[in-house]
Amino acid sequence: MQIGSELASMTIVDDVAVVTLNSPPVNAMSTAVRQGMVDALKAAEADPAVKAIVLIGAGRVFSGGADITEFGKPPMSPTLQDVLDTVEASAKPVIAAVHGVAFGGGLELSLTCTHRVAAPDAKLGLPEVKLGLLPGAGGTQRLPRVVGPERALEMIVSGDPVSAKTALQTGLVDEIVEGELKAAAVAFAKRIVAEGRPLVRTRDREDKIAPARADLALFDRFKAANARRFRGFIAPAKCLEAVKAAVELPFDDGIALERKLFMELLRGEQSAAQRYAFFAERLAGKVSDVPDSIQPLPIRKVGVIGAGTMGGGIAMNFLNAGIPVVMVEAKAEALERGRATIRRNYDNTAKKGRLRPEDVETRMGLLDPSLEFEKLADCDLVIEAVFELMSVKKEVFSRLDQIARPGAILASNTSYLDIDEIAAMTSRPESVIGLHFFSPANVMRLLEVVRGHKTDKAVVATAMALAKKIGKVAVLVGVCHGFVGNRMLSARQREASKLILEGAMPWDVDRVMTDFGLPMGPFAMADLAGLDLGWTKERSTSSNVREILCEKGRYGQKTGGGFYDYDADRRATPSPVAEQAIRAFAAKSGVPQRDISDQEILERLVYPMINEGAKILDEGIAQRASDIDVVWINGYGWPVYRGGPMFYADSLGAKAVLERLRAYQVEGGDDFKPAPLLERLAAEGKRFQDL
Repeated sequence: MQIGSELASMTIVDDVAVVTLNSPPVNAMSTAVRQGMVDALKAAEADPAVKAIVLIGAGRVFSGGADITEFGKPPMSPTLQDVLDTVEASAKPVIAAVHGVAFGGGLELSLTCTHRVAAPDAKLGLPEVKLGLLPGAGGTQRLPRVVGPERALEMIVSGDPVSAKTALQTGLVDEIVEGELKAAAVAFAKRIVAEGRPLVRTRDREDKIAPARADLALFDRFKAANARRFRGFIAPAKCLEAVKAAVELPFDDGIALERKLFMELLRGEQSAAQRYAFFAERLAGKVSDVPDSIQPLPIRKVGVIGAGTMGGGIAMNFLNAGIPVVMVEAKAEALERGRATIRRNYDNTAKKGRLRPEDVETRMGLLDPSLEFEKLADCDLVIEAVFELMSVKKEVFSRLDQIARPGAILASNTSYLDIDEIAAMTSRPESVIGLHFFSPANVMRLLEVVRGHKTDKAVVATAMALAKKIGKVAVLVGVCHGFVGNRMLSARQREASKLILEGAMPWDVDRVMTDFGLPMGPFAMADLAGLDLGWTKERSTSSNVREILCEKGRYGQKTGGGFYDYDADRRATPSPVAEQAIRAFAAKSGVPQRDISDQEILERLVYPMINEGAKILDEGIAQRASDIDVVWINGYGWPVYRGGPMFYADSLGAKAVLERLRAYQVEGGDDFKPAPLLERLAAEGKRFQDL
C-alpha cells in the first residue's frame, strides 16, 4: 500500500512506515513535497499497526533542503515548520535514514526525528550562512542540543558539512549502517521499538547544552577566534546570537528569536547578494549557443608546457582529478624544481591530514616530467603556461601544431593576449582555446575560458565540462585585451595610480578597498606580486612611481619595501620613502595634491570597473552580467556579500552610477566617458540583471 503523492509517499514494511521523499535531483522540500510528507506522516501516525516511522530520500540524496526558489515569496501552506512540527509531535519514534547529503532544511528535518542513521557516504550540514542566512527551521536550536553548542557553532557559522564518521563521533547520528539503507533503517526502527527506548524529543534535550550555561564566554572566544574569517559578513554574528539563545532561552523563545533573525537576514542586502551569486555561479556554466547535444571530447591525458609556479599549479588540478599529466620544460633544473614544488605541496597537505600518504604517491605517479616536447604527441589537451609574451607563445604553438595529434585541444594560459593571434600560428585554429587559470592555479577557483573566433563548439563544451571535473568555476569570455577580469582591473589600476598623484596615499586607497570588503588593496597587492614584475633596469626611465621605487631597489615584500615598508614577518607599515617619491613625482608632473575623500576613492576605483563591464557586455565579450560578477568574486576577491561589480551597480542604480561618471568626466576626461549600455539602462530604468 502506498499513501501520499508521487513526491512524498508512504509504504508499510511490517510494522514500520517508510516515508520517502522523491523530488529529484536533491529532494528539495517544495510546497508539493511538504504537503505529501504531512499527508504521509499523518497517515502513519493514525495507523495503529505502525510502531515506528522511517524518513528516507529516493535517488542519490536524503534532502538538499528547502526549495531556494521559494525564498522571498509569500509562504505556502504547509510550511517547512508545519512539517517539522508534525514529525516532532509524533507519538512514535521517527528515524531519519540519511544518504548522500542532508543539507539545510534536510538536516533540520532529521533533527526533529528521534533518531538518525546514516550511510557511510553521507554528508550533513547547514550551509545557509553561505547564502547570507542562518538555519531558519530550528537548526540553531536543535543542533546544539544534539552535538553541543561549540560543535554546532562551527557547523552553522562555517556552513561546511561533516562526514558520516564525524557525525557519529559527535552524536549527530546514532549509527552508520552498511548495505541497503532502507532495510537497515527499518531494522534499526524495529530494534529500538523492541528495546522500548524512551521517546525523547530533541527540543527537550538538555544534556549537551546545560554545561555551556556555566561557560557563556565560549561565545566570545569563538567570535574572537573567527573575527578575521567573517570580516564584513553579517550572517555569522546572527548565527552566533541564535546558538547562544539555544543555551540561554527556553526552546520556544529560542525558535522565535531564530525566526526573527532569519527574516532580518532574508530581507537584507547581503543575503540578496549571496543568493544572487549562488545562482550566478550555476548559470555561468551554461553556454547560450552550445546545446547539450554537443558532447565534450574525452580528455584522458593532459600536457602542460612550463613547470613554473603557474604550470605546476595547473598540472596539480588534473593530477587531483586522476588525469595523467606530461609536464614539459626546456631546462632540467626548472623541470626538477617544478616537480619538487608539486611534491612539497602534496606533502604539506598530507601533514595537515587533508590527504593520505598513499594519495600523494598516486598523484605523483600520474605526473611525467619531461624535457622532450615530443612527449606531448598523444595528449588530448595541451596547456601552454610559458612567459606572457606574444612572440614566445607564437613560437610554442607553431611547434606544438607539428607535434600534437589531430583533434587534440591546444590551450593557452594567457592572462591578456589575443587567442586568435596565437591560434593563427596553427593549422587548426578551431582546436585552440584560452584557459586562463588564476594564481595559485591549484587553489583559485576561477577559470576564464577564452573562446576564439574560430574555436569549435565541441572544444568549448569540453573546456566547460573539464573545468567542473577539476573543481573550477568556469566562465566563458571572448577575445579582447585582458578578457573580463584583467580588463576591468586595468581600469581600477589606472585610477589608483592617478589618485596617489592627486593626494591620496597608497594606504588610503588600500584601506578604502579593504573596508569595502576586498582582501587587499591595489598597492598591497602590487607589493605582494613584486613591483619588478615586467620591469628591467636597462629600460627604466623613471616614468612612473613604480619604476622610481624599483630603481631604489624597492620591489615590494621580498625586498622589505615597496609602497609599504615590511618587517621580518612581512607586516606592512606606511612608507615615508614611498610617500616622498610619490609627492616628488606629482610635483615634477605638475599634478596638484589635495585631500581626497574615501567616497571619491571608492567611486573612482569601482565605477570605472562597472563602466568597463558595461562595455564588455555591449561587445559580447561576456555572455551575461552575472558572469562578470562570478569572475570578480572567484578570481579577484570581490566580497560575495556585495554580489559582484554589476550587481553592486544594480543596487546603486544605473542612473546614479551614470551621474557620478559624468561628474568625474568633467574633471578627468574620457577615462570616465560612460558606456552606451550604461546610458541606455539609465534612460530605460533597467538593471544589468534585466539584460
